Amino acid sequence: MSKLLKYFLQGLILLIPAGITLIVLVKLFQFFEGLFSFIGLTGNNILDTIIVFLLLLAVVTLMGLLASSFVFRRLFSFLEDKMEHMPFVRHIYSPIKDFINAFVGNKKKFTKPVLVLTNPQANIEELGFVTQDDLSELGIPGKVSVYLPYSYSFSGRMIFISKDQVKPLGIDGAEAMKFVISGGVTDVD
Repeated sequence: MSKLLKYFLQGLILLIPAGITLIVLVKLFQFFEGLFSFIGLTGNNILDTIIVFLLLLAVVTLMGLLASSFVFRRLFSFLEDKMEHMPFVRHIYSPIKDFINAFVGNKKKFTKPVLVLTNPQANIEELGFVTQDDLSELGIPGKVSVYLPYSYSFSGRMIFISKDQVKPLGIDGAEAMKFVISGGVTDVD
């Protein structure tokens, strides 16, 4: 059962950026075309919804299974490269892919939770995640970049701050993110 869940999650990681990109393109097409209709499978709305939901689960799990094969990885890498170089599409697909990979998958980015002193006068600290330890290539030595997520949202802001104003926390990045996103109402394990 855990392998099936792993394949399902791999499928989601692959399909979410492409799916959101496709949705945006379809919505734009709908806006300019002004015409789009759905074809019912059985004529029964409830049965159609169940069939589509089961089909969606099967397709996502199949994508996760295929993603673990060598041939599919090469094919997907080729297609992904083409999508990242297509005019207009790359501006939608790449940021969504990077955002999804930052939260889930093998390349999680929010793994270094920290407390950041954002208002020294009032001694206010915010929970954030170090995203870059060394900014010297940007011409900003002695500082780190920290992402400060907003509660009840996946948006946030990125700040550059002195290393001495950042305190590493001894908790898991996923737990810290869950705590921030929930507005502090969830328990940290």
